[in-house]
Amino acid sequence: MPLPRYTLRQLDAFVTVAEVLSFTAAADRLALTPSAVSQLVVELESSLDFKLFERSTRKVALSAAGKEFYGSAQTVLKHLRLAEMAATDLRNRAAGLVRIAAPMVIASAILPPLIRAYTQERPKLVVRIRDAAVEQLTDMVDSGEVDLALGPDRQGSANVRRIALFSSPWVLWCAKDHPLAAKQVLQWSDLRSHALVTAGRDHELSVAQMGAALPEDERISPSEVVDHISTAFGMAAAGLAVTTSPAYVAPWAKRQGLVMRRIVDPEAMRQVCLYRSAHRVASPATEGFAEYLVERLQKPPRPPAL
Repeated sequence: MPLPRYTLRQLDAFVTVAEVLSFTAAADRLALTPSAVSQLVVELESSLDFKLFERSTRKVALSAAGKEFYGSAQTVLKHLRLAEMAATDLRNRAAGLVRIAAPMVIASAILPPLIRAYTQERPKLVVRIRDAAVEQLTDMVDSGEVDLALGPDRQGSANVRRIALFSSPWVLWCAKDHPLAAKQVLQWSDLRSHALVTAGRDHELSVAQMGAALPEDERISPSEVVDHISTAFGMAAAGLAVTTSPAYVAPWAKRQGLVMRRIVDPEAMRQVCLYRSAHRVASPATEGFAEYLVERLQKPPRPPAL
């Protein structure tokens, strides 16, 4: 079936006149002259090949055919307005789906309050978090499995753009009654005589990198490596060991009753980055959320509160 020859302006004029049953009142509502509204209705009647109104010098009334056609015309305009509202939401980045990957601590402690604040004024926007290992973040962005990723600085594909957000110092976590808790600031050499548990291969490598600048006989090696930071925190809370991690994990660690101590000489920093595709065009929703994350998280490093 070929597309109809009448226009949306003609439909709008017809529906408005049908609602107020006056060409003059319809003209006021549409910001047109009565003759312009009348002309639009005449053109629509010509295209439809039937009369929409019974006109007299005193009143305007819908014809039988006009009454039948009125509901369909209303539906067309309603869907057009809904489409325009959807387009406006997309232009304003207020609707759509954003998929973001992050490792466990960032996914549970950092992202949720940011998502809540961002979506409170954008109820049509959905942000879905994907838990992921640090090693998977850039691959997930590269493959299109997620739109964004937030996590530690990692080298990845040239197809993935890395935006540095903030630095967080590596700190020690231990039970309040642990001997190391007595010092406010520690040196790496202070850890050598205590059991150290690290979480995951990423943490093990980070500890090794920290000690690389020390003489070989002063380097620190973990006595145990576990898969999850929550396990390391549990062991530290029980006094079985101490553990190290970036300071941004504080919301998790403090729930376990752990205390944080700075480690200096050297003070090692963990850079947290936002990852996004370097080549794919991002949706307006993704673009808006990415800009929000950069605005909220991109800031100079500051010492952790002890």
